[in-house]
Amino acid sequence: MNDRQRADAVYRALLTRQGEQWVQPRVERTRRVLELLDDPQRTYRVVHVTGTNGKTSTSRIIESIVRAHGLRTGLFTSPHLERFTERIMIDGEPIEDALIADAWDEIAPIVDLVDAELAASEDAALTFFELLTVLAFVAFADAPVDVAVIEVGMGGSWDSTNTADGDVAVIAPIDLDHADKLGHTIAEIAAVKAGIIKTDAAAVSAQQDPSALDVLTTAAAARGASLAVEGTAFGLTSQTLAVGGQQLSVRGLAATYDDLYLPLYGAHQGHNAALAIAAVESLIGAGRQPIAPDVLTDGLAQVTSPGRLQLIGVAPTVLIDSAHNPHGARALVAALGDSFDFDEWGIVLGAFADKDIAGIVATVAPAATQVFVTAPDSERAADPDALADLVEAAGIPVTVHPDLADAAEAAREWAASSDRRAVVIAGSVVLAGEALQLAADGDWKAGWSA
Repeated sequence: MNDRQRADAVYRALLTRQGEQWVQPRVERTRRVLELLDDPQRTYRVVHVTGTNGKTSTSRIIESIVRAHGLRTGLFTSPHLERFTERIMIDGEPIEDALIADAWDEIAPIVDLVDAELAASEDAALTFFELLTVLAFVAFADAPVDVAVIEVGMGGSWDSTNTADGDVAVIAPIDLDHADKLGHTIAEIAAVKAGIIKTDAAAVSAQQDPSALDVLTTAAAARGASLAVEGTAFGLTSQTLAVGGQQLSVRGLAATYDDLYLPLYGAHQGHNAALAIAAVESLIGAGRQPIAPDVLTDGLAQVTSPGRLQLIGVAPTVLIDSAHNPHGARALVAALGDSFDFDEWGIVLGAFADKDIAGIVATVAPAATQVFVTAPDSERAADPDALADLVEAAGIPVTVHPDLADAAEAAREWAASSDRRAVVIAGSVVLAGEALQLAADGDWKAGWSA
């Protein structure tokens, strides 16, 4: 087999495991594998990122700024848009096929051993995400990297990634999501996410609901960790639109940084950048040493966040966004109004059935002129007809489509009739990944063709 075939074989092996939605509070299973591998996650510094929304973008901004310091970086995020190697990045690029295949060969005997131990105790075998976490930690050690930026899969305290001791814990905004796993109140969810704050470490947090902030403050104090919160210790001081993104000024922990260009759309991304800057200040200089202006400028300029307000088509304009809960949908709707100059938006919407689809629809409906409902290519997809009923009840014209290709064609045809119309495809990371492939295959950036 060539290297790509070997990497694809690794993914197929992972897919035979319990999927990412099968979650139990059992971090000790991942810890057991890593102990037998001599704890590769302890061979580099770690920035650990949790929250309800903004985790991936914040992680990517942190990684880019750290890499601009001349350090070798690892980045672990989830889920992926097109190929699973996107989840494990080394120096800003998806891990090479040979490296992920070699890492799998390295861990396979240990995986068999731990699976046997679990079977003997009548426990379930290691899962997709547990093994993917191990693969990332091993690949980063083999690279080797200087700093790994690790995004939590779900929650925090019992997530597989919490086997790493984060030098800096980063908490993006906390809201209601995965209530069946994390809790039914923001305070309960915050308690799980606060589990990534380590003893004597540094923590930085976005602005939070007061109930979440109380939990984070208590957790940090109990562990002797510092806690810097947006709005008091640091913050975004100005934000204006710019071509391809926005211009920012940020009051960091150690200095104020003016005239920063961030090539991402949306006010929420400016706040993500402020959080990322505070995290890097905490990592590099314990929050007391400013980031060199040229380093910060370069780091921000190189930032990308695929699937987050990403432009994938022109004439008509088509964006994709991974908003998959009401909090993410609110950020999307705000960005459509603040960052783009269109009068009418067609929204292609598809979501998973286990999400708050009523909340998503209620949030996006005021921004939509027309909705094109479909389903992501997943067994977890919500019924498009049920989704359409919610849209119709909100008073928005809606059509139902059997797949994304049909929905996207209808939406693009609708938008092509006026230069004041645009399309956004949203509701699911899986749907965003499908759209990326459709756009590439159809050359949407060449303009509309019926």
